[in-house]
Amino acid sequence: EVQLQAFGGGLVQAGGYLRLSCLVSGFTLDDDVGIGWFRLAPGREREAVSCISPSDNDKDYGDSAKGRFTISSDHARNTIYLQMDRLEPEDTAVYYCTADFRGRCIHPHNWGKGTEVTVSS
Repeated sequence: EVQLQAFGGGLVQAGGYLRLSCLVSGFTLDDDVGIGWFRLAPGREREAVSCISPSDNDKDYGDSAKGRFTISSDHARNTIYLQMDRLEPEDTAVYYCTADFRGRCIHPHNWGKGTEVTVSS
């Protein structure tokens, strides 16, 4: 069964940092798959934060994440990380880890429950 479990969220002050993790099961990171971090916040449309193709280490970032967030993969641990630095209140959202077996995070699936990130002023 394909499963992606996101964790690592919490409450931090503006300017702080968090590292989110995505534990993957049911497939291998050597497969041709895109792992994407998306976030949902009240009053906002779904936003693509970052995407990685672990098989070739290609990466993409949304405009709000560029320069502050870093996505990476650990094949041995079947884990995708999202390092979030210099957090801002606008980063407050529920973050989801997804898999795209057809493209580079264009068709995200297996959203799971997500993990909450709250950034205070």
